[in-house]
Amino acid sequence: MQSNEIRRQFIDFFREKEHTFVKSASVVPLDDPTLLFTNAGMNQFKDIFLGKGERSYKRAVNSQKCIRVSGKHNDLEEVGHDTYHHTFFEMLGNWSFGDYYKREAIAWAWELLTEVWKLPKERLYATVFGGHDADGLEADTEAEKLWKEVTDIDPGHVLRFGKEDNFWEMGASGPCGPCSEIHIDLTPDLSGRELVNAGVPQVIEIWNLVFIQYNRDTQGRLSPLPARHVDTGAGFERIVAVLQNKSSNYDTDVFSPLLTAIGDMTGVSYEKSPEQIAYRVIADHVRMLSFSIADGGMPSNEGRGYVMRRILRRAARYGRKLNFSQPFLYKLVPVLAAQMGEAYPELRERQDHIVKIIKSEEEQFNRTLDRGLDIFAKIEAGLRQRGEKTVPGEEVFKLYDTYGFPVDLTRVIAGEKGLEIDMPGFEKAMAAQRERARASAKFNAEEVQSDAWVVLSTGEDSRFIGYDTTAAETEISRYLVKEDAILVRLKETPFYAEAGGQVGDTGLIRGKDFELRVTDTQKQGEAIIHHCAPLAGFKPAEAAVSARVTDDARRRTIKNHTATHLLQAALQQVLGDHVHQAGSLVDPERLRFDFTHFEKIEERQLREVERIVNGEIQKNTPLDIRRKKFDEAKNEGAMALFGEKYGDVVRTVRIGDFSYELCGGTHVRATGEIGLFLITQESSIASGVRRIEAVTGPAAVELAQQARAALQKSGQLLNTAPEEVAAKIETVLEEKRRLEKELKESRSQQLLANLDGILKEAEQKNGHAVITHTLKDVEMNALKDLGDRLRQKAPDSVGLIAATNGDKLAFMVFVGDQLLDKYKAGDLVREVARAAGGGGGGRPHLATAGARDVAKMDEALKRFRELI
Repeated sequence: MQSNEIRRQFIDFFREKEHTFVKSASVVPLDDPTLLFTNAGMNQFKDIFLGKGERSYKRAVNSQKCIRVSGKHNDLEEVGHDTYHHTFFEMLGNWSFGDYYKREAIAWAWELLTEVWKLPKERLYATVFGGHDADGLEADTEAEKLWKEVTDIDPGHVLRFGKEDNFWEMGASGPCGPCSEIHIDLTPDLSGRELVNAGVPQVIEIWNLVFIQYNRDTQGRLSPLPARHVDTGAGFERIVAVLQNKSSNYDTDVFSPLLTAIGDMTGVSYEKSPEQIAYRVIADHVRMLSFSIADGGMPSNEGRGYVMRRILRRAARYGRKLNFSQPFLYKLVPVLAAQMGEAYPELRERQDHIVKIIKSEEEQFNRTLDRGLDIFAKIEAGLRQRGEKTVPGEEVFKLYDTYGFPVDLTRVIAGEKGLEIDMPGFEKAMAAQRERARASAKFNAEEVQSDAWVVLSTGEDSRFIGYDTTAAETEISRYLVKEDAILVRLKETPFYAEAGGQVGDTGLIRGKDFELRVTDTQKQGEAIIHHCAPLAGFKPAEAAVSARVTDDARRRTIKNHTATHLLQAALQQVLGDHVHQAGSLVDPERLRFDFTHFEKIEERQLREVERIVNGEIQKNTPLDIRRKKFDEAKNEGAMALFGEKYGDVVRTVRIGDFSYELCGGTHVRATGEIGLFLITQESSIASGVRRIEAVTGPAAVELAQQARAALQKSGQLLNTAPEEVAAKIETVLEEKRRLEKELKESRSQQLLANLDGILKEAEQKNGHAVITHTLKDVEMNALKDLGDRLRQKAPDSVGLIAATNGDKLAFMVFVGDQLLDKYKAGDLVREVARAAGGGGGGRPHLATAGARDVAKMDEALKRFRELI
C-alpha cells in the first residue's frame, strides 16, 4: 500500500465516524508567537484545550505537518543516524472536543489498526498510565479495562507505565491527562514485551491516545476539567514503515523518491553507498526546508529563520561527504513536490520560490563553508602542535560570530578529526556578546528606576489615551532631571511610546510657570517615559499639566502606519503569501517596510503594488479597530508579527476585506485620509529580506509635484513634450556616445600620427633606445595601441608613456622584441606605479598600471629611468 493511500485511509476512516477533516495548519505558525514551528497536531486546537476558543465541530481529523528541531522536542542530533527520527514529519490525528472519550478512541484505534490495516494483533501492545503518588493520581484503570473490554487485544499486552511515559502535559501549567500508547513488536520471535518504552527500533510507539481531563494550575495542583477531550497522534512515517513491512522509515516510499534522486546525482545508489547517513540527512532536511519555506519561513540569523539556516547548512555539509561541492539541494525540490504535491498543494504552487531560496542559501553557505574549513584547518594544526584535543570556546565563537559557521557543524567536523569543542567556553563568549548588546541598548533600566526620580503624585500612571485624543489635562506622576534631558511620567498621556516600528510622539507639556518640549516618547516596561529637552531650574511646584502631541507630526505618522498595513497586503497579492513583515519604521516623514522575499522586485511589480495600495486609499474604507482575545483574533485570520509579545487581549486593525492585523499603533479613521502613496526605493538588506521605502500624504504630493516640475523642465530644455522626454533623452545619449567614439578615434589617430615625434625623444642608454613621454586625457586602450605601434617601429627600445586623466595617473610600459630577455614590462610598470602610490602589471612585452597621486608623476618617471 502506497503512503498517499495510507494517509487517505486514515482520514476517510474517521470521516465515516462523523469527524470533520481540518486542513493541516501552517508548519510556520506566524500567528502563534509562542512557537518556532508547529510541532504537534494539537497546536491549532490549543485554544480549545485552554478553554479560550471553540469550533463549529466536535470531532476533527487531519494529517498535520510538523517540525521538531529545538527545545523540548529536539531530534536533530539523531536525524540520519537512526532510521526513525526526523526534523519534518506528519502526524495523523483525530480529536474529540468534549464529545466522545476513552471508549470510542480506544475502540476506533484498534479497529483501524487491526481490521482496516490488518496489523497482527499478537504484535500490538497498549500502555496505560500507572499512577503518580506525588500528584495524588491513581492508575488509569478505566482505560486499562476498556482495552480488555472493547478490543480483543491479549490482556497480557496491556501494560502500566509511569508519568514520564504515560501522562501528557501541554506545559508547566494548563490542560493535561493520562495517555495510552500503542506499540508494535517487530522482533522476529515476538520477544519484545520487555522492550516496550525502551527506546529501541525493534519495539516502537505508533499511536498515542491522550485523554485530557485535568487542569494543572500555576501551583502545580490538579483539578478536573469541565469538558474532557481526546487528542491522538500517530506518526505517519512510522505507520507507513510498519504497513510496508520496512525496518527503516527511509526504506518506504515516503523517502525512496528522494533517495533515488540523490543516488542519480552521485552515481551511487543509496543501497550501495557507504555514506547512507548523508543520504538520509539530506532527504530529511530537504523536506523540512521545502515545507517551511512553502509556509512562509525564510532562512535568516534569528528565530526560526536561524533554525532553517542551520538545517540547510547541516544538509550541505553532509553533501560534501557525497562530493557535492556545488549547490545540489534545490534540485530535489521538484522530486518532493511531485511526490507530495497532491496532499500538500502549496509545494507545487510555490516550487519555484522554494528552489530559488534554497539555491541562494546553498551558494552563500558554500562560500562560508570553504572559508570556515580553511580556518578550522589552521585551528586544528595549532592543536596538534600543542598536543591538545579540545577546540577553545573562543575559537568556536569566532567561527560562529565572525564567519557564520554554525556551532553544530564545528562539532561535527571536530568529531571527524577526533577533537572535542569547549562548549562552556563558547557559551561564556555568547553570554558576553549578549551583555554587550544589552549595554548598548537605547535605554538602561536603571535610568528609569533610579532613586533620583522625584514623585509628585502617587498611584498608577502611564495610562495611554492617545488613540482618541492628542491633548489631555493630566498630572506629572514623577520626573527625573538629567544632564541632557528631563524624563517625565504622566498619570494619563496622549503621547504614543515607540513600539511596533512607529516612532514616539513629540509635543509639549505645559504647567504653571514652565513648558517642556517633548522630543521623544519611549516605553520602559509598562511605564511611558516622555523625553524632554533640558530646562534650567526645572522644579514644578504642582503636578497639574496639559499635554499636547504635535498634531501635524502625528497625522503624518498615522498615514504612514496605515499605509504599511495596505503595503503588506498588496505585497502578498503581488509576490505571494511568503511575504511577511521583518521590520518597519513609521515616522512623520516616511515609512520603511522590511519583508521576507528572495529576489529583487521588478519595476512592473512595484507599480502594481503602488496601484493596489492607491486603489484601497481611493475606496476610503473605514478602519475597524477593536480589542479582542488573542485566540479569537488569531482564529479569525489576524496576522501577528513573530517575536512580538501579545497578551490575552489584543488590538486588531481591520481594513475591509483587504487587511487584518494585530497592531497597537495609531491609525487613520479611513484609508482616504492617507491621500497618496508613492514608493521611493526598493532594496535588499539581508539574504531573503527586502526593504521598501515610501511616502504618503503631503510628502507624496510634494514628491509628485517635484517629479512633474522636473519633467516639465526637462521637456523645455529638450524642446519636446513631457511624454516624449524619455525617448528624446535616449536619442541625445546615443548621439553623445557616437561623438565620444569619434573623438576617441580621432585622438588615437593623432597619437599614432606622432609616433616619429615620440621616437625622436628617445635617449640612448646601454646600447638601446629609452623612451619617456607624457600625455593628457588619454584612455588606457589608446595607450596600449600606442605601445604596440612603438614596439613594432623600434624593436630595440623600451619605454614609459604616462598620462594624467583628471586626478588619476595611467602608465604604460612597452619592451621591444630585441630586449625581452633583458626587461619585463610587468615588473617595470609595477615599480613605476608604486612610486606614485599605485599598482598594476601585465605581460612581459606590454603592461599597464594606475595611481591616484598626480603630484608624484615626476617621481614615477625618475623611478623608470633608474630601472633601465
